[in-house]
Amino acid sequence: MGGMPLNDMPWWRWRSNVRSALHMISDPVFQQECWLAGVPGFGDVTDAVYRLVEDTWLDNWSAEKYVGTIFRDSQEAALVDVAVLRVLKILHQVGADAPVSTYLEHHAWPEAIRAAREAHVKLATADGDDVDAPPRSLDVLAIYTRTA
Repeated sequence: MGGMPLNDMPWWRWRSNVRSALHMISDPVFQQECWLAGVPGFGDVTDAVYRLVEDTWLDNWSAEKYVGTIFRDSQEAALVDVAVLRVLKILHQVGADAPVSTYLEHHAWPEAIRAAREAHVKLATADGDDVDAPPRSLDVLAIYTRTA
């Protein structure tokens, strides 16, 4: 999130949280090396899902509602909607407190990764960021979203 400033969007802090979650969910290497290994500072899969839907209520309505505030256009919103639905379906099947390995071993997890990757690439590209950079820690996310 170091390219184009995210704060050109009215609700850029929410965008930052959604992007961070999508980035982590879309990166299987990160999931193995950080989540599964229990590396501190990155939260876990449940935390990522929470950031994806917490303030936005994307578990209750379409991302289309946020075009012009969190998302730049309907294409971003549509990709986010697909990712949210894939991830939430798994969450509801395995439970919010399931260990990371349960998510990663779920038969639908590869499709959730693909959907999150498509959304991540679209949003990161629009923000001028390197789509293949590793996800940043939650401490770095907090610095990005800190108010002056």
